[in-house]
Amino acid sequence: MKLLIPILRNSSNSVSANRNVLNCFYASMSSKYLYRSPNGDSLYRRISPLGDPNESIEPVLDQWINEGKHVVKEDLQNMIKELRGYRRYKHALEVSYWMTDKRFFSPQPADIAARIHLLFKVKGLEDVEKYLNSIPRQLKGFHVYSALLNCYTSEKCVQKAEEIMQKVRDMGLARTPLCYNFMMKMYYQTGSLEKMDNMMNEMEGKGIIFDQFTLMIRLSAYAAAGDSDGIDKIVTMMESDQRITLDWNTYSIAAEMYLKVGQVEKALAMLTKLEGMLAPVKKNNSAFNLLLRQYAQAGKKEEVRRVWDLYKQNQPIYNKGYISMMSSLMKFDDIEGAEQIFEEWESRGLSYDFRVPNILIGVYCRNGLLQKAKALIDRGSSKGGVPSVATWCHLASGYIHEDQVSKAVEALSKAVSICPPKFKPSRETLRTCVEYWENQGNVEKAEEFVRSLEVEGVFSEVFCDKLRCFISK
Repeated sequence: MKLLIPILRNSSNSVSANRNVLNCFYASMSSKYLYRSPNGDSLYRRISPLGDPNESIEPVLDQWINEGKHVVKEDLQNMIKELRGYRRYKHALEVSYWMTDKRFFSPQPADIAARIHLLFKVKGLEDVEKYLNSIPRQLKGFHVYSALLNCYTSEKCVQKAEEIMQKVRDMGLARTPLCYNFMMKMYYQTGSLEKMDNMMNEMEGKGIIFDQFTLMIRLSAYAAAGDSDGIDKIVTMMESDQRITLDWNTYSIAAEMYLKVGQVEKALAMLTKLEGMLAPVKKNNSAFNLLLRQYAQAGKKEEVRRVWDLYKQNQPIYNKGYISMMSSLMKFDDIEGAEQIFEEWESRGLSYDFRVPNILIGVYCRNGLLQKAKALIDRGSSKGGVPSVATWCHLASGYIHEDQVSKAVEALSKAVSICPPKFKPSRETLRTCVEYWENQGNVEKAEEFVRSLEVEGVFSEVFCDKLRCFISK
């Protein structure tokens, strides 16, 4: 069986053009805290190292008070925003409840909106709706209904979202682009393009100025439809309206959309404008990472090399930068170039992030260089790195390529045991492994593995049932 089976599958269907729509509402604040004791100790410093979401931070909060230290509401609000910025939603929710239930600070609409967002992230929509019923009517205003609308649109609950949007209109609260952006994003994701345009028309009729997020969503829809003229229209609108704030990220998204419809020269023009907005004195690592990837997507290897040189001259480069450069070089099948960048990364002595060697490990496994892949895994482990789910998936692919299915099964089992949400091994690979157990006559082992897929949430119950049916045939 010399067929190379793709082992990794990207299950995310999010649109990168929409990645900042919520940031204007749920922005992370800077670490400007007031809760420092004279010796430099702070509550946030005690909480910050506790990254395990299964570990409660409430005892740390209680201990701070037991030591006679002071805390004010603003401190806790800032802490919630900071934790949320790092996606530590469970801990942020604990602080939210501790603030009201133990410190007895009265929640304001913005505090309630933050809790709605956190409940949605940690527990789901049902708990959000239960909490909503406990909120006094006088506190239900724009903040609360905007947060609720965000939940409904994120879950694509069209009817409920439309009901809340109408309530916002009826209360006279639909005066900014925010709620319209939530609705437009949902309509885009559900394919209701006419309703999305109706939202824009309504905004225009009410004199609500489009912001860059409104236009980015429409830009994405034009790109999905392959409408190059539509993209031109939105880009012209963005650049001609002085009320719209343009930044490098806006041009990056425009370039991405042009690349999607095959308009390479127009994409390159956007990237040129992006580069013109980068100030050497500012940290622009994210911008350089995007430039590398998009020039690679445009097929411009010389530009990738040029941007990399600029990057090194203007910014300290960290793990994500090396990942971007190596991934970009692999667009041109430049394995040797990627190996040179990897050697440069290793010489820097940065924290050993297995996402960096994973790029080469995947390439080696796809090209029958299994021993090089295994040697790189061993090398990384010896330096303190921890192989990720992608590492084991790549290795399983390499073993299948070499007809070593028993070892592929072992590697895939390790991948499943640490598999995070939304990251799934390919169904073809799973089928190969189940077939292996079937051929070995070990149905019990196959059933045990399928059960682990279900418990870990790697695949749906329906898919796991189909695998069981396949086993029992």
